[in-house]
Amino acid sequence: MNLKNRVQLIGNLGAAPKIKELKEGRKMARFSVATNSVEKRNGKFEKTVNWYNVTAWGKTAEIVEQKLSKGSEVIIEGKLVSNSYTDLNGNVRKFYEVLAESLLYRNIKTAIAKAENSENKTRA
Repeated sequence: MNLKNRVQLIGNLGAAPKIKELKEGRKMARFSVATNSVEKRNGKFEKTVNWYNVTAWGKTAEIVEQKLSKGSEVIIEGKLVSNSYTDLNGNVRKFYEVLAESLLYRNIKTAIAKAENSENKTRA
């Protein structure tokens, strides 16, 4: 059986991406994405927000750096990976993140500004 590890997220950046440039010049971008869903609980519909940590490398990280900011709407495809580190007390901590392999974006602030500018020209 050939199982694939695939993740698709559609959401918004919760904060500005953090960019690191490594010694060899390769870039890495880390950011959080919030997704929304609506679930029915006890006969009422409730909105649920889930947060995901995302890491992008290379060209994808460069696009993140140039085009994305807090609130940007994104569609991310990638895979779920687990990593670990040792904290200051010597405890091994495990965490999961999405490794972005491709992304589509729409900068909502830019789209709103363009729409408002277009509307103002029409009125003039």
